Amino acid sequence: MSNQWKIICKVDDIPVLGARVVQRDAKPDVAIFRNGEDKIFALVDRCPHKGGPLSQGIVHGERVACPLHNWNIELDSGCASAPDAGCAQKFSVKVEDGNVYLDTGELATLAIEAVAA
Repeated sequence: MSNQWKIICKVDDIPVLGARVVQRDAKPDVAIFRNGEDKIFALVDRCPHKGGPLSQGIVHGERVACPLHNWNIELDSGCASAPDAGCAQKFSVKVEDGNVYLDTGELATLAIEAVAA
């Protein structure tokens, strides 16, 4: 299965230690995160705990703190740091020439509302 990459934005469009929300037809939306080393990650914009908007959380290292209850979510896996449990769906990301790409197949199918906890 080959990836169908879609340009979403420039790396510089994502705030350092922050996120940008990617709207999609299927809810919930996707959040693209940028950490202090300019690494880019993409997760569903919903905490596995109580559904908080991860895009509004604070990025530190390779984690984001959910703004509702401060759960730490690993950006590379989407999983909560112990002792918390649960995972937010992770999306494939590609960065080339300062552009951020997401897989159109994943955007259309992964973590749609019917799968929500």
